[in-house]
Amino acid sequence: MGKAQSKLTTEQLVDLQKHTYFDKKELQQWYKGFLKDCPSGQLEKNEFQKIYKQFFPFGDSSGFASYVFNVFDENKNGIIDFKEFICALSITSRGRIDEKLLWTFQLYDIDNDGRIDREEMLRIVEAIYKMIGSFWQQLPEDEDTPEKRVQKIFSLMDLDQDGCLSMTEFKEGSKKDPTVLQALGLYDSLV
Repeated sequence: MGKAQSKLTTEQLVDLQKHTYFDKKELQQWYKGFLKDCPSGQLEKNEFQKIYKQFFPFGDSSGFASYVFNVFDENKNGIIDFKEFICALSITSRGRIDEKLLWTFQLYDIDNDGRIDREEMLRIVEAIYKMIGSFWQQLPEDEDTPEKRVQKIFSLMDLDQDGCLSMTEFKEGSKKDPTVLQALGLYDSLV
């Protein structure tokens, strides 16, 4: 593959400014950093998992990083390019609450069928618990296992009690649960 171009073109900058909440200077800085970490201009899943490991050294972040990678990889080609990276980062760090909720819904909707079932939610929550290591033991009793956390989430959000969360249920339920809103702000401090 070789090296990627060293600077974004004027056209690329204009396009990225339209699709993100970053200005020209920020985009150039992010691109420079992206190329430093990914000289080819592409980020593969195993590299993405290594980056996550740096942020969560006390647990196993590989599973969760894999799920996040799948959402970043918009065109589903197994590689994250700079545009995919910066657009996802823009939403997760500076997006409106509804944009963040949609992005998070896509993370939990593993099979992309437009709804989150208990098994999908459990897979993500288990990955989160593995990622945070023993810190999950400090959670309240009604959330001290992935199964209990999923039960709590579904009790709060699954209004029609069909065992699945629609986007509407997820949005409304997330706005009622302060831990979800708090988690949506995780990336805010990165930029």
